[in-house]
Amino acid sequence: MRRLATIALAAGLALGVAAPVAARSGPTITDIAIAVNADNGEFSQLIAAASRAGLVEVLDGKRMFTVFAPTDAAFAALYDALGVDGVDEIPLGALKAVLLHHVAPGERFSGDVLSSSRIRTLNRDFVFPSVTGGTPFIDGAAILTPDIDASNGVIHVIDEVLLP
Repeated sequence: MRRLATIALAAGLALGVAAPVAARSGPTITDIAIAVNADNGEFSQLIAAASRAGLVEVLDGKRMFTVFAPTDAAFAALYDALGVDGVDEIPLGALKAVLLHHVAPGERFSGDVLSSSRIRTLNRDFVFPSVTGGTPFIDGAAILTPDIDASNGVIHVIDEVLLP
């Protein structure tokens, strides 16, 4: 019975069930990513990856999340490193693990992120914030645009895809 409860808790964390519920109205993380992408094409690969992995609905819901959002250039660098042409060539299990590594439960603005020694992500791994030369980083990826506020959390734009 204890093992079943542990499995249920792990599954709940993976789906964001354990994250606090948002009390604000306005655009969600998904709405903002789509709007930013419409303005400058910055998140087309992130949106495609989240859609393929079935995570758009989670990021569009009422749970609070912190998302470290890689740019399209970051995804292009990953595709080059993997020798693939796009998100459709990445195995679905690996894609989900990578995406969940970019999402933490709860809302953490840059002050909270940078004052933490580590942050647990939805795939149950940790990411590690740091500052070098005045530039904030998360696991070695530069935080290009911090603190994009959404009704269900916050987005920090990063320049690399984080790998678990």
